[in-house]
Amino acid sequence: MRGAGLCDACAHQQVVRNTRGSSFSLCRRSRTDPRYPKYPPIPVLRCPGFEARGGSGEPPRSPASA
Repeated sequence: MRGAGLCDACAHQQVVRNTRGSSFSLCRRSRTDPRYPKYPPIPVLRCPGFEARGGSGEPPRSPASA
C-alpha cells in the first residue's frame, strides 16, 4: 500500500489486505485511544500520534526539503 501519507512511515500503521486484493491502513492507536479512527481518511498529512518506525518521532522529510 502506498499513498497513506504519514501512516506509511508510522510505527502504529498496520496494512490490512482483504481476499480481493485491496489494502487498507489500520491505525493500531485506535485500539486504545478513541481519538484515532481505525481506518483514517488518507492521505494523513498531520497526526499528533505519529511515531516514526524506529522511534525518532519525526515525520519523514520529503526529498525537496532534505
